[in-house]
Amino acid sequence: MEQTSKGWGSGLLGVIIFSGSLPATRVAIGGFEPVFLTSARAVIAALIGAVLLLALRQKRPAPSDLRPLAVVALGVVVGFPLLTALALQRVTSAHSIVFIGLLPLATATFGVLRGGERPRPAFWLFSIVGGLSVAGFALTRGGAGSLVGDLLMIAAVIACGLGYAEGAVLSRRLGGWQVICWALVLASPVMAILAVATLPLSWSGIGAPAWLGLAYVSVFSMLVGFVFWYRGLALGGIAKVGQLQLLQPFFGLTLAGLLLHEPVAPVMVAVTAVTVLCVAGAKRFA
Repeated sequence: MEQTSKGWGSGLLGVIIFSGSLPATRVAIGGFEPVFLTSARAVIAALIGAVLLLALRQKRPAPSDLRPLAVVALGVVVGFPLLTALALQRVTSAHSIVFIGLLPLATATFGVLRGGERPRPAFWLFSIVGGLSVAGFALTRGGAGSLVGDLLMIAAVIACGLGYAEGAVLSRRLGGWQVICWALVLASPVMAILAVATLPLSWSGIGAPAWLGLAYVSVFSMLVGFVFWYRGLALGGIAKVGQLQLLQPFFGLTLAGLLLHEPVAPVMVAVTAVTVLCVAGAKRFA
């Protein structure tokens, strides 16, 4: 029980950190192209991760771990950052954030497939209700969205769910922060080439907000958040702790409203209440 509680606490901290990712990305793409932003954040995080791995003398992953690490890298180092950056060129951060509420379903599904977890039927009921409430909220955003943007967000959610589940399984052997660090290091050669190939033609027009956005997604979204998130998934279970992602849209919407001055609909309060109840129910029956 104590281990599970620690898992939920660590997972919640990770969710809070991740909640700033899409608002920060929205700001960053005001100065950087999506491919450069995706590759640059990965390279910066990989350098920090490599220093941590060397300084703390972490053992190298076994050859059998390389394939799962590649899946993690494709999902959370490349797929999710790139797809969300492309989506945010078409939709507001407030609109895109709500799709993150669908992540628990993706994470839990891949957790069952990859982690061997078998949650009770009531768990799936609460997950589906929570996911549908978030999806319904997204669909009522009116002109704030676009079909292409929505499809990109759905693809991003699938990629992220796979990366989360695969990383959680690996973290039981390698450790939470070690998984994301090794995934970043594994992807760094390709991401470095992409970063150089897509360098901005001019740096003079890039404002401070874009640089701050790049810094946040590089250090917190790409590294620090995963340290807490993978630890939480490993201690508390992928399907169980994964339900905390249902809270992420509402943390993110708050940030979008406060920092980006994007409108937040009053219906958010009602959807938040339903979502919190779903998280509590999923935790009980997982």
